[in-house]
Amino acid sequence: MLEEEYEKTRRRLPLHLRKPETERPFSFTIRPVEDRDIPDIREIYNYYVTNSVVTFDEKKWTLAQWRSKLEHLRKLKMPFIVAEAPTGQILGYALVQPMSTKTAYRFSVENSIYLGQAATGKGLGRALLEALIAACEEAGIREMVAVISDKGAEASVALHEKLGFVEVGRMGRVGFKFGRWLGTIYLQKSLKPVKKKGLFSR
Repeated sequence: MLEEEYEKTRRRLPLHLRKPETERPFSFTIRPVEDRDIPDIREIYNYYVTNSVVTFDEKKWTLAQWRSKLEHLRKLKMPFIVAEAPTGQILGYALVQPMSTKTAYRFSVENSIYLGQAATGKGLGRALLEALIAACEEAGIREMVAVISDKGAEASVALHEKLGFVEVGRMGRVGFKFGRWLGTIYLQKSLKPVKKKGLFSR
């Protein structure tokens, strides 16, 4: 029977007699970011800029901004990873950046994780954060800090706490987006660096 004929026959069957369609298994590969990933990364991030308060950015990022950020993080040898589907689509990404430009902060970073909408609720966030932590330890980073919105990011707070992050403070009403005031939650995790020297050692 041709596929088209099968599908027509299937649609005529009562619901209780139809065979459920098999879902494709959710799979991905986590790897270091590449230049070609930037368009997908921009789309993922800009969704949150325009639709949520998990980021305090109010204007969409351009490709040029993302390319500049990638180049800057590469120079600092900061971990920046992506989760790629078998089709080549980027499902999510995770990165760290310096907490401050002051050199005394050179062993401490702030992390960010964002998932495409089709990839949420499937364990990808945890896989990315675990891989990011491992990459930071390999790079000699000692402290990782997550700065999370106190509205709409409950899943992110829970994920970080499951992986050993501890709440160390809060700031109220420091952001204003979509006509409302927002605060931030600070979570911190001490790492176990593999290398003796930090990636910013002078």
